[in-house]
Amino acid sequence: MESNSITEHIPKRRRQNARTSNIEARTKKNTTQVSFKQPFNPLRPVDFINEEEIETIENASFDILENLGIEILNDQAAEIMRANGADVSQDNRFVRFDRHLIKEKIKTAPEKFTYYARNEEKNLQVGGNALIFALVGSTPNVSCLDKGRRPGSWEDFVNLVKLGQHINVCHSTSGYPTEPLDIHPSIRHLEAARAFLTLTDKCFHCYSLNPFMNTDSIEMARIAYNLTEEEVNERPLITSVINANSPLKYDYSMLQGIIEMSSRNQIIVITPFTLAGAMAPVSLAGAIAQQNAEGLAGLAFTQMVRPGAPVIYGAFTSNVDMKTGAPAFGTPEYTKAAIISGQFARRYKVPYRTSNVNAANIVDAQATYESQMSIWGNILGSVNLMKHSLGWMEGGLVASYEKVILDMEMLQQFKEFFEPLDISEDTLAINSIKEAGHGGHFFGTKHTQENYENAFYSPLISDWNNFENWQILGSKTATQRANEIWKKMLIEYQQPYMDIAIKEELDAFVEKRKKEGGIKTDF
Repeated sequence: MESNSITEHIPKRRRQNARTSNIEARTKKNTTQVSFKQPFNPLRPVDFINEEEIETIENASFDILENLGIEILNDQAAEIMRANGADVSQDNRFVRFDRHLIKEKIKTAPEKFTYYARNEEKNLQVGGNALIFALVGSTPNVSCLDKGRRPGSWEDFVNLVKLGQHINVCHSTSGYPTEPLDIHPSIRHLEAARAFLTLTDKCFHCYSLNPFMNTDSIEMARIAYNLTEEEVNERPLITSVINANSPLKYDYSMLQGIIEMSSRNQIIVITPFTLAGAMAPVSLAGAIAQQNAEGLAGLAFTQMVRPGAPVIYGAFTSNVDMKTGAPAFGTPEYTKAAIISGQFARRYKVPYRTSNVNAANIVDAQATYESQMSIWGNILGSVNLMKHSLGWMEGGLVASYEKVILDMEMLQQFKEFFEPLDISEDTLAINSIKEAGHGGHFFGTKHTQENYENAFYSPLISDWNNFENWQILGSKTATQRANEIWKKMLIEYQQPYMDIAIKEELDAFVEKRKKEGGIKTDF
């Protein structure tokens, strides 16, 4: 029997390839990103606990500051605190803070300020309902589907910095996205800062692990931004995170970092590392009380160094697994603490920092649902700076290429979610409803034809094919699709422009400091 089917004359593999190509053509992803434009959170902040409960926790924090005090491992910091009215022990080791002193000092901290980028179109507002999504930072390891989990390297550092520049929903760097362990620690900060300032034109971050890290970074930013010393002192260009050594201690480097940064009007993010059950009480209320005490001491100290210096209230309270002692993130406890900590930041009228965190070991469902719990806690707590927004894994031990892309998808969806609802004669679409009529459909109406291309958010990763077509296209998971996307983005990356004379001056500074030996690694 003769067949009229053309496909019978095509080998089976060719027919399969043709079918695959047709499906790919019909379902080709729109990988256009959302705009860089900074998002603003339209949701009213959630008050998880009431005013009386806030005051109860705050009073516990003040009791800690007044009676136990904070251990201070920096003589210069202790002298500054003494000069500002704190009760400093004779050996400069322990400092008690009166609650009235704390309240008076933090009044000068700005409620809002501008965070300046090398590209002025990428300047950011800090405070109010403005949101900043920052790249993953400070991970010693990196992972991807191709090479697995491995120690961080310069190649991976550069790749992740490039992704942070290319991805519009990423607004800022956030420390080394992975530690470039093949660069000697004495000069690592110089090479890293040069990469941040040349491979990106977004807002910049430095570490406070050594005073020269601060002073070198400030000078490199001054050169890259083409500013005078006086202009630097009037423009917050750099953030640096200051972690209390919980419980109730600040070490030399962290305190010196506040002195170096706040004295130059640069941004300090005070963040106690209070894991309930390990570095803080096992009860969430106690952990938050301790976090708040440590945070208030740091906030007040920035204002003792320079009244009006920009500072951010940071929260990182989560819990540990009481079976193993391992840190847990994206938990109900983390989410509660993120919302409650936002209440304290608003109480003190300073911007608020949290993180997108999880404890998953691979990019799987756990990584996603724990991140979603974290992000929602941050959003409902009215976060301003969300660190580790893209790529964090394993409780901060790993930066994942694929997780960068999955987080990008989630953050783009949140950004779209924040867009106000357009309610107008056109969007109410009464004429379209009339055209479709009773029991009709809207695919062919004039309104649909005019608006379908931009009517809905177009996902970057999600696959909306039916099961059969998904199989034909390779049965790829979201993680596998993310793997393809980050590779494509690295190819698409374009280095931002920098004037040749500025680049030469920046290079000359780096080479000079490298010849001087950089920093002491045993400091």
